[in-house]
Amino acid sequence: MRFISMITSAIFVIFILSWVYFNYPETRSFLNDFIARKKFNTLEVNYSAEAIMDAHKKTLLKDSHHTFLEPNLKFHPYLLMEVKFNRSFDKTGEGIILWSLVDGEMVINTNSWDMTHGFKDCISYGADKDDFKIINALTSRGGILDRDSLSKILNVDNEVLDNWIDNCRRKNLIVQNGNNYRLHFQNPRLQVMPETKLDRSIVTKSAKSESRITKRYRSSQIENIARSAFGNNFAIRKKTEIFLPVYSIVVQNPDGSQMTTHFNALNGKEMSQTLHLE
Repeated sequence: MRFISMITSAIFVIFILSWVYFNYPETRSFLNDFIARKKFNTLEVNYSAEAIMDAHKKTLLKDSHHTFLEPNLKFHPYLLMEVKFNRSFDKTGEGIILWSLVDGEMVINTNSWDMTHGFKDCISYGADKDDFKIINALTSRGGILDRDSLSKILNVDNEVLDNWIDNCRRKNLIVQNGNNYRLHFQNPRLQVMPETKLDRSIVTKSAKSESRITKRYRSSQIENIARSAFGNNFAIRKKTEIFLPVYSIVVQNPDGSQMTTHFNALNGKEMSQTLHLE
């Protein structure tokens, strides 16, 4: 009887843990991180901290009273997705997308590290497929259109169009100026091919001596926004989490204060000042 009771209790515990795992993305993400805490996939470092400091010495050190402190290497999480999509009317494209799990934007090219701008807000405000019909229509026409033009492009009933427009306005995705509607983003960059130009090696790294930046977004949020943005013919075939190595270069100022800049270890270039770093 005691053996049967132990088996029953074990089955019950396994059932509860399985239910929590499959119904709570945060718990699933935590467990996956815990399991993979010792090893993780990362893009390969191409530049040393010393090479970057030497290349930017004149800019970072204003005079002899400014000195470099010990640099720090951190790893920023990205979601790598293998995808397929309509490249043209009669051709299917296959490629990969690299999407930041920290700032919510997609990488367009790993050489320059050009990124989109606007997807972060779309995630934050809960943009869905219908919202992106309005967003994509505006983006394709320079970011501003009147209602009649939207109606002709989208070819839907007036009631449906009004509902889509109202939802976008309520979510602060678009604003109305008279009879015109425009995207509510500063310098939006949303009309891109769903593909990252990636020519860098992916290696396995030990997490012992390195630190990983905390994710701000779940993988499911990135997947949902990508599907909404890129349409019905966009499909995610496979996904995995990888990391970008980033150097924190610290300069000691004469007054005792410190200035920290962040450099991409792949291309040796300074990261955007708007990048969230924790």
